[in-house]
Amino acid sequence: MMNIEARKIKFVQEFFKLQSEKAISKFEKLLKKEKENSSSDTFSPITSAELNARIDKSLQDSKDGKLTEVNDLLAEIEKWN
Repeated sequence: MMNIEARKIKFVQEFFKLQSEKAISKFEKLLKKEKENSSSDTFSPITSAELNARIDKSLQDSKDGKLTEVNDLLAEIEKWN
């Protein structure tokens, strides 16, 4: 498994190969959004009750069919290029 520094280098190398203006714009937006989110993020642990509530909601979403299958997600990602 690669460490974070090796992953970043590999990512940048692949980014330099991109020729799609649309893909580069998407990465720019993603980076901007991530920077905005990370600058305001502060870690605060959740309580057991909050964790259980999230688990319950996830289970209910699953029962209600509010899921995205992996193959559907991968097909959607393929359309991004």
